[in-house]
Amino acid sequence: MDTAASTGLAFRDATDADVDALVALIESAYRGDSSRTGWTTEADILQGQRTDPEGVLAVIKSPDSRLLTVERDGAVVACCQLEHRGDHAYFGMFAVSPALQGEGLGKVILAEAERHARDAWGVVEMHMTVISVREDLIAWYERRGYRRTGKMTPFPYGDERFGIPQRDDLQFELLVKPLA
Repeated sequence: MDTAASTGLAFRDATDADVDALVALIESAYRGDSSRTGWTTEADILQGQRTDPEGVLAVIKSPDSRLLTVERDGAVVACCQLEHRGDHAYFGMFAVSPALQGEGLGKVILAEAERHARDAWGVVEMHMTVISVREDLIAWYERRGYRRTGKMTPFPYGDERFGIPQRDDLQFELLVKPLA
């Protein structure tokens, strides 16, 4: 199995100085033509922004969260949010540079995030929400031990901070994985 060392990845907490690079990374992985280089694009279902500097900074500043920043050769190539929520952690804001998607980095980063949440916070589960029409992405998480719960929350239609929907059937599904 790939490890952080074998992939040349270095993990650290994001700082205020990382905000612009992280916003650019997240946007490039999900929105616009640049996102089509990778497979995580949401460009066909959402236009507009995925996040903004204020949203990224809020995660960095939150006492119960950390924004794990992943570097390779000194360049930011991925990130993910971890938020401590009692007996479980929430995983979100996951982005891998589209040019590096398909190399197995996502698996390594997800495993490191799970390890950190379990070891640092003692949580027993990882939770995340995924847009329910993203079957390919949900299948990727299922192969990593996450299960669909069928619990849905509405997409925030009308709030352009989350993007401009291109269809009217978007909702988030809760995925859960036990962290043994």
